[in-house]
This record gives sequence, C-alpha cells and structure tokens, in this order.
Amino acid sequence: MGKHNEFGKEGEEIAVEHLTKKGYNILYRNYRYLQAEIDIIAKKNDDLAIVEVRSRRSDYIEPIAETVTPKKIKLLVMAANHYVTENDLDLNVRFDIITILKNKMRFELEHLESAFYHF
Repeated sequence: MGKHNEFGKEGEEIAVEHLTKKGYNILYRNYRYLQAEIDIIAKKNDDLAIVEVRSRRSDYIEPIAETVTPKKIKLLVMAANHYVTENDLDLNVRFDIITILKNKMRFELEHLESAFYHF
C-alpha cells in the first residue's frame, strides 16, 4: 500500500475514534455501491451521518473540505440512498465531512456536520 493510502487509512481511524468519543455508533466503513464509496456511516440518536474523510499534510492550496467535488457529492448521495433503502432505515440523513490536517507530528481534526445538502 502506498504512503498516500496509508495516510488516508490513518485519517479514517482518527475520524472513527473522534465519532466514537462523541457517542456515534459506527455502522459501516468503506461502504461501496457501484462506483461510489462512503468512508464512514455512523448513527447517533435518530441521525445517520454519511461521513467523507479528507486527510492532508497541508492545506495551503485550498481548504481540505473544498476538495469534495460536486461529482463526489452525487456519488455519496447515490450510495447513501442505496444504503438507507437496502437497510430499510427511517432516520434523518446528513452528510458530514471530517478533515484531518497533519502538521509535523500533530493532527488537527475538524468535523463539519451537515456540510452539504441534497434536495
């Protein structure tokens, strides 16, 4: 596995730890549907959080959260709809982004709840 993939997996682990500490139940990791993948599906109370994790070593070019493209959002929505339907869930669904920025040996995490909306 390349260093980029290892760092991405490390970022996902940090995100899972963060969500767990905040009282979320992790339902699924790396959920795949057709060409889409959801990094983390988590539940807290009556909310289902579809979580995209973005890890970077630097954000000087653009803010990390802004790297989630309209195409990626469309894929996330498609996969989330499939997951909810497949599991016959009746929950509020929201789309979150967790950014992990690594500065030297320190990680900075930001959790953006309801980062984008699907109509």
